[in-house]
Amino acid sequence: MTDGLVSGPVRPALSAATRVVGVMGDPVAHSLSPLLHNAAFATLGVDWVSVGFPVPDGHAAAAVAGLRALGIAGLSVTMPHKAAVAAVMDRLTPVAESLGAVNCIARDGDALVGDNTDGAGFLASLRRGAGFDPAGRRAVVIGAGGAARAVVLALADAGAAEVVVVNRSPDRAAAAAAVAGDRGRVGTPDDTDGADLVVNATPAGMGGTATATVAPLVDADRLGPDQVAADLVYHPLVTPWLSRAAEQGATVVGGLGMLVHQAAVQLERWTGQPAPVEAMWEAALREAAAREAAAGR
Repeated sequence: MTDGLVSGPVRPALSAATRVVGVMGDPVAHSLSPLLHNAAFATLGVDWVSVGFPVPDGHAAAAVAGLRALGIAGLSVTMPHKAAVAAVMDRLTPVAESLGAVNCIARDGDALVGDNTDGAGFLASLRRGAGFDPAGRRAVVIGAGGAARAVVLALADAGAAEVVVVNRSPDRAAAAAAVAGDRGRVGTPDDTDGADLVVNATPAGMGGTATATVAPLVDADRLGPDQVAADLVYHPLVTPWLSRAAEQGATVVGGLGMLVHQAAVQLERWTGQPAPVEAMWEAALREAAAREAAAGR
């Protein structure tokens, strides 16, 4: 495990002038966000630091008030605060407003702006991992939670011809599909036949959880060549579902890419500088490998 300040470029010494950002959530100790942001700050040579802020459920508004008072430059927001934070922003980006969820707080003068970078991070991970452009393509998204909704909206905004949501709850599936407007609809596992992209946006297969051995609603055996299978889970780096999809000939994209690229977008919102994505990738891969080794994988 690293302490969030990786080897390589050395950041300036911390001082009263250091700009502070961080991640708020409950729990938050496992978050890779400070690691990614600190790797970027060190590469850029800027006097910024990222830390974790454990904020219990129900205390999001108080945490945002603290951010205002202390001059914290920005925050990454994770569960369970994304909706609560959206309600106390001075302004929301169109994406955050559509989703009703914020994963990034940035300053614009004295105003706090809530954004959601998950979808942008997902699209960037598809480009990097599979050279995939959603424009004019058919996509199936498995799941209907916050991450699934962000992916559905991003795919629709990127010009996908159709975004089909598959979920065990029809009502939740309909709500997620509605985010895509007239290109979204509720579907079944049969819709994966002929889909260009299939996304697991559920926690199925996530290591260290009760869902570690649970398979997504769509069996990977349905997938094959000329399809891209993407999983939002990044621990393990390759989930059993992705592994089986690869065996079937699909091009696979793991969840670490979405994490890295959404963090890169956040950093650019805060600093106004291009994110050193390669340095962030190196830090993420090093930490992910260490965690998998510690878990005996």
